[in-house]
Amino acid sequence: MWRDDLQNHTFLHTVYCQDGSPGVGLSEAYDEDQLFFFNFSQNTRVPRLPEFADWAQEQGDAPAILFDKEFCESMIQQIGPQVDGKIPVSRGFPIAEVFTLKPLEFGKPNTLVCFVSNLFPPMLTVNWQHHSVPVEGFGPTFVSAVDGLSFQAFSYLNFTPEPSDIFSCIVTHEIDRYTAIAYWVPRNALPSDLLENVLCGVAFGLGVLGIIVGIVLIIYFRKPCSGD
Repeated sequence: MWRDDLQNHTFLHTVYCQDGSPGVGLSEAYDEDQLFFFNFSQNTRVPRLPEFADWAQEQGDAPAILFDKEFCESMIQQIGPQVDGKIPVSRGFPIAEVFTLKPLEFGKPNTLVCFVSNLFPPMLTVNWQHHSVPVEGFGPTFVSAVDGLSFQAFSYLNFTPEPSDIFSCIVTHEIDRYTAIAYWVPRNALPSDLLENVLCGVAFGLGVLGIIVGIVLIIYFRKPCSGD
């Protein structure tokens, strides 16, 4: 944590391992906004959003990350059997919500975001459906730690919205098979051509208003001043 312009900012580098899937994970977040997760099979950082891609190129700390992974897995193997059944198991029931990444316009490419909170331990499966039909081709699920040793997750689905769309994000907590479902349907959206027409009409109206105001001001200032 460091101080910048009298504000506290937190960079969170979290390595976790568990008896489950995923067995090991690493996430990095700035002020709880996840930047990357680490792909241990390829030893590379994976950016959560495209604008973070340039920062993901730095791999100078890869040996330290692999050391943390091995140490964490060793602790699970040595300490796990000794405490199994002797300490309570903490669990959080995941909460899911779905929203669009950009303002909604019919016929324009967009991205649905499934945000999962109150997640512990971070063992989950995320699936998408469109009109109750499974959807394929969505990206990986990004899991990151937050304050209080809880976790959150993001799943992204690229799509082109239509007025009749009904999407659902299905989150399954693998440790107890608890399932959370969040639905998305279009709301308060204008078709793209109508939106463009409205904006053009507003611009035209403002232009006409500007012309009228200009003429009035010219007439006003050309009036002869009355003498005393």
